[in-house]
Amino acid sequence: MVRLVFSEMGAEVTKNLDELLQQGLLWRGRNGPLPTARAVLPSGFERLDESIGGGWPRGALVEILSQGPGLSLLLPVLAKLSRKSRWLAWVDAPWLPYVPALTARGLDVSRILLIRGRDANQGLWAAEQALRSGNCAAVMLWPRSVSNAQARRLQLAAEEGDCLGVLFRSRKALGQSSTAALRLEVQPSGGKLEVQVHKRPAGWGGRRLLL
Repeated sequence: MVRLVFSEMGAEVTKNLDELLQQGLLWRGRNGPLPTARAVLPSGFERLDESIGGGWPRGALVEILSQGPGLSLLLPVLAKLSRKSRWLAWVDAPWLPYVPALTARGLDVSRILLIRGRDANQGLWAAEQALRSGNCAAVMLWPRSVSNAQARRLQLAAEEGDCLGVLFRSRKALGQSSTAALRLEVQPSGGKLEVQVHKRPAGWGGRRLLL
């Protein structure tokens, strides 16, 4: 077992690395798994799970930077969640969900809530309430704009409601900092999806993979 040993005024204080990782006080290298206490939702893509620490983080905010194809990464987990008791909220989606395609991918569309705000602030407010409510398994939001302070509120609401929150943003937002626990950039590549992991919980980003 690996330990960190500190010496102060003649006394040795030993701290277990595993304990520090569980508390979120240390970051692992990019190839390390998440601390086992952190709840995750398997994504349905084995290679993606290996790259993001086991799956989609529960009770956390995920940011997907994409011009369109990012939703397909979530379809396997949304299908599983739709067979449970909580709702799947779609807030300010730029298009109506195509029911035949979602049904073919295993989603129970009767568990989908479509929410559209009158303006950007109302959409963010609705997403925050849905995340915090405890009645939603996943809340997906396509914001017109979002500040770090607003994203932080969404992160806290996701933690409180034990809900998977997903922000879909343009790849132009890559130059901005992010408070999301997980940040992925997604684009089509030769009939597959190219995924760049820019940030992940308890570890470093930097991995690129094709799915």
